[in-house]
Amino acid sequence: MYHPRDIIETIAGNLRATRNPFGIPHFMVNRWWGRSKLPRQGDALLFTGLMYQFIPYIEKSTGYLSRYEDTPLSRYVGYTRYVPSYLSGLGLAMITPRREKQKMNGILNNIVRVLNASRVDFYYRPELDHYSGILLYDLGDRDTFVTHARWLADRLKKAGVRKLITVDPHTTYALKELFPKYTGSRFEVHPYFEMIQLKGGNNGRRTVALHDPCFYGRYLGLSDVPAKALAELGIDCAELERSGAYTHCCGGPAESVSPRLADDVGRRRLAQLEGTGAPIVAMCPICLGNLRKLGADVRDLSSVLVETLS
Repeated sequence: MYHPRDIIETIAGNLRATRNPFGIPHFMVNRWWGRSKLPRQGDALLFTGLMYQFIPYIEKSTGYLSRYEDTPLSRYVGYTRYVPSYLSGLGLAMITPRREKQKMNGILNNIVRVLNASRVDFYYRPELDHYSGILLYDLGDRDTFVTHARWLADRLKKAGVRKLITVDPHTTYALKELFPKYTGSRFEVHPYFEMIQLKGGNNGRRTVALHDPCFYGRYLGLSDVPAKALAELGIDCAELERSGAYTHCCGGPAESVSPRLADDVGRRRLAQLEGTGAPIVAMCPICLGNLRKLGADVRDLSSVLVETLS
């Protein structure tokens, strides 16, 4: 059986070598913006933190890990940390289906459409959009996280960035809470749904089961914000057994070290969501991926918001 430390050391080594946890070159991971013609100047930098872009790679790599977990082959997992980061990263990029990458890129483009419809003054510079390092913090490797966070904070400050619009709870928490604590750098940070101003959906009153990610629900106290935005569009949120500060985890990021544990946790949450009888909506890429992996029919919040624009 492999030790979780083997996985953590592999991720940390990749982050130190390539600035992302998979060792994939930045230009291969972050390609969603290519046809978007986004402005390079504005009031706030749209900062994806690459979390949505990473989901296809997470699903592919944890899929292999789940095959080896609790088998004799698991002992060889630890040797992955000795493989050069770029080599393993290129290999993972090549075997990850293009269609899955396009799905995640579509979510980011949906967010851009929603921001534009709300007349938010934002800009995008892909060379500044990097991974926050949050997974290493989650897994207990604080030193590697802090080193990376300081590098990223300095890069943003040198570029004159003061205000950030984020698209996922992990990156939001890292920039809003952890960066001030561990790097001394403070940015004005807003998840994109705090910035939108949309009114009156055209599909009638309906209900969804909105899953609160742990970082939004437990640690940032933001669960009511997307719920209110949906209500303005004629979309109610079903009452859940666990929500807000008491939300139930989807299983992530445990899938990085134990896919079986992540599945067990995720199935309990999925049962709560399916128990409402309403369509399931997620607002976190990790949650979206975990719930889909369990067979759930789940949509991202951005796709629901985009529907109201037509």
